Amino acid sequence: MSIRLTVEHLRLICSHAESTYPHECCGLLLGKLSQDDKILVEAIATENVWSPTTAADFQAIDPNLNLGTDQNTYYTIAPETMLKVQKEARDRQLDIIGIYHSHPNHPAIPSEFDRVCGWQAYSYIIVSVLQGKARDVLSWSLDDNHQFQPEEIVVERLI
Repeated sequence: MSIRLTVEHLRLICSHAESTYPHECCGLLLGKLSQDDKILVEAIATENVWSPTTAADFQAIDPNLNLGTDQNTYYTIAPETMLKVQKEARDRQLDIIGIYHSHPNHPAIPSEFDRVCGWQAYSYIIVSVLQGKARDVLSWSLDDNHQFQPEEIVVERLI
């Protein structure tokens, strides 16, 4: 599978990542599923609500994660935001097809936290932001063994 998006989608995601640096940004990817691809229709920037409380909630999922409370290293999207966007997407005959987030001063490679908390149906676009500038943008999806595999990003031009 691949994820298809436009240059404008890429600009929006990278701009969001740069604007939140040195914190991680996050957002939702709305689109459609085809036989071979996920087609991005809209990227929606969301607030990173990571806090000591959310760290404790996630720590309960897997006590071995050893999570910190810093938004420079972690992100989460508020459940009420997920539900609101999911309803709006459904009303538009779209699905949430993925999540994007940034890795400030780290490679665009999923972390163990990303893997443990990821959902198999989603694409995970990660933007590496080095010294405030977006660099690498990679997409990943979870396989049947819950391991991340690279996912091709196909950038299409607007007609």
